[in-house]
Amino acid sequence: SKALRPMKPFVQRFVFVITALAATGGALVAQDAPVPHGGGKSWLELFQATGLVGYMLLMVSIGGMALVIEHCTSIRREKIAPPDIVDELEALIEAEDYQKAIEICDDDQTYISTVIGNALRMRHAGYEEMIGVLEQTAAEETFKLQAKISYLSLLGNVAPLLGLLGTVTGMISSFQVIEQLKAPTPKDLALGVYESLVNTTIGLFLAIIFLTAYFVFKNKVTKMTLSVNLQGVEMLAVPRNPDGPD
Repeated sequence: SKALRPMKPFVQRFVFVITALAATGGALVAQDAPVPHGGGKSWLELFQATGLVGYMLLMVSIGGMALVIEHCTSIRREKIAPPDIVDELEALIEAEDYQKAIEICDDDQTYISTVIGNALRMRHAGYEEMIGVLEQTAAEETFKLQAKISYLSLLGNVAPLLGLLGTVTGMISSFQVIEQLKAPTPKDLALGVYESLVNTTIGLFLAIIFLTAYFVFKNKVTKMTLSVNLQGVEMLAVPRNPDGPD
């Protein structure tokens, strides 16, 4: 039986791309019109107040956006278990042409090909051993996919720390102004306060976006690999003749 494919993959990819673009664009888009109540700063002016930390956060947002777009295109069932390869392997296994199936698996090197190819190499040891190798290989390949998406979690955790760093540097700037001026006004301290608050806001925003994306991809990988693993077990029916047809 065919395993169910993820629901509406195009919609998922579209949402992630828009979200990632917002993470980058939100800090860069300049608003020519002033904020209501007069005297407000544009988004570009607020970003310029963030200093060096703001540009570090910008790099985090660009890197995270690139990862989200790449994962949307590569972490799909069609990529880890191409339908044409699955159909060809099913036909060869049913015909007991195991050597040809192994050759196809070696040439393809996708998730399904790796687990099926390694399992077929153990067909002489019996069905239980073959399934055991499939499960072990599947665990290794799943770990690779999980490690691939873990960089989103890294960026999601680094972003608020950079925001906190910006908060501290902004406070230092404000205290330097207090030290230098005998009677500093709120306007004199505004730049340091802006640096603190804007950096904190951007860092938290990026953390929310990238950590959410990470857990969505993590759950997607878990569901996909489990489905493909079950499909692989179904494909590996007990061989009537491990050496192939007479």
